[in-house]
Amino acid sequence: MRKFSSVLIFGLSLTLFFTSCKKKEKEEDTETVSASESSLANSIDNDMNNIADEAGRTKNISSYKTSENNSIMSSCATLKFDTLVNTNADSITINFGNVNCVCLDGRLRKGSLLIIYNGKYKDSLTTITVRPINYYVNNNKVDGGKTIKNLGHNAAGHLVYEINATISILKADNSGTIQWSGLRYREWLAGESTLIWSDDKYSLTGNASGSNANGRSYSSVITSGKPLIRDMSLPCRKHFISGELRHTPEGKPARIIDFGDGTCDDKATVTINSKTYTITLP
Repeated sequence: MRKFSSVLIFGLSLTLFFTSCKKKEKEEDTETVSASESSLANSIDNDMNNIADEAGRTKNISSYKTSENNSIMSSCATLKFDTLVNTNADSITINFGNVNCVCLDGRLRKGSLLIIYNGKYKDSLTTITVRPINYYVNNNKVDGGKTIKNLGHNAAGHLVYEINATISILKADNSGTIQWSGLRYREWLAGESTLIWSDDKYSLTGNASGSNANGRSYSSVITSGKPLIRDMSLPCRKHFISGELRHTPEGKPARIIDFGDGTCDDKATVTINSKTYTITLP
């Protein structure tokens, strides 16, 4: 009987020990790299939309050139317009050059984006594809592509676009490749009626999935009622200014990424197991 009691006590001790270790491991999960990578992928994906928007809407990308070179054929970026053979689609090739181009949003870009339109930018059901060609953002190599479909105006009178994207990002420090696939809905909140890029404001909803640079898979969803907001005025246009993203790496607790209250800055908070950390957005 005494031997049985000793075994029982030993078993209970082991259970408590492992339970305590698991609890401690959960409480001490402070890893925010995956949240930062998620923010990087979201930003690169969204900026490809913005570049396609301006190229198709105004036939220039002055907002993505240095302030000294605002003409179309600047040394920072050139545009080539073409009509694809045997199709009704037009194309624009945006070439940032073979060396890093300093853009007005503060990011470095090089390489090209091929944009193909099968109709007018603001017409319902127009489809736009964007394909990176040897394209880099801050020395992160971007591959893949995306399709943007004009869904027309919603009940609020705002244009809405459905965006399907699958991209990969080879990190500049060669620490791995981020895989990102997303279905997003972008609502044009302000600036549709003007050709001024800086008065545009958008909201994003939807979800994404993929794998982090370390190979760990994840799911990601924009919190209901808290869409990601991008304000294209200077100096806001580099990052989302508000909204919340729930990023869940496989086998780990969700990371709640909060982009703020509308203030234009490069900060976000990441909450893991009720503990909150501040990160600098890439």
